[in-house]
Amino acid sequence: MKFLAGVVLGVVLSAGTYTLMAQPERAMHPRIAAAITALKDARAYMAEAPHDFGGHKVEAIRATDDAIRQLNFALAYRGRQDRR
Repeated sequence: MKFLAGVVLGVVLSAGTYTLMAQPERAMHPRIAAAITALKDARAYMAEAPHDFGGHKVEAIRATDDAIRQLNFALAYRGRQDRR
């Protein structure tokens, strides 16, 4: 359990770095920003839920973390392209 918590913390911290770099892009791409917010909300709900969603909780949380990370990468990429 401690290992999983460490992995999650690492993902959240790395996603936070990309979020900071992508702040101006969030305003330019509000649907992506809204998707990130919704995914973070869903992830928090799943993490706190007392049940395991039929055995899918851990994988769903991992996939949600991956989706958030990829969306932040996409915003950061757009930001780099727009600054050229």
